[in-house]
Amino acid sequence: MLAKPTHPASVFTLMLLALAASPLWADSDSASPQAPPATEWVFPVIKGYGGVHPRPDVAVTPSPAVDYKIVVDVTHGSMDHDKVSGSLVRLARLVNVMAYSGVPHEHVHIVAVIENEAGLAVFSNAAYRKQFHVDNPNLALLHELKQSGVELMVCSQAMAENGVVDADISPDVQITLSALTDFAVYGGRGYSYLQL
Repeated sequence: MLAKPTHPASVFTLMLLALAASPLWADSDSASPQAPPATEWVFPVIKGYGGVHPRPDVAVTPSPAVDYKIVVDVTHGSMDHDKVSGSLVRLARLVNVMAYSGVPHEHVHIVAVIENEAGLAVFSNAAYRKQFHVDNPNLALLHELKQSGVELMVCSQAMAENGVVDADISPDVQITLSALTDFAVYGGRGYSYLQL
């Protein structure tokens, strides 16, 4: 007599139970499961932001012999106004990756044009608090980025459209004529374009 076919949902349930019974990271000498190893992060220049996971075995890394010129279009803001902007954290990672790769500081030229939703991150603490009722969590990172040599800029045209005055902007950020022309200006100076 043939066995009755098992319902597909029952087979799936049995598979899940079997997986649950066998630990994924079990030591061959031990029956107890072990946590995966912690991921290592280093912060060669900007401490606490934009960590780099060391990988000496990868195919492509920045060369210490090359002079890098990068204009970064920082456009993405954060929906959580009490958290540091993810785009600024990625900008910090760019700085840290270059340093981790051994590129000398004088060979790294980064200009960050901060616009659109990301522009809120460059508000002074008073202006940010007035707008969102919390302190600006981005100010420490903006200061670290400037100290590391990144030129931070915000578009004066966007400021004017939104009623933002110069005093509303962090002193670590320069005011530029227009984000629309900044990329052409820096492109003409040999800068590569990157968007975050």
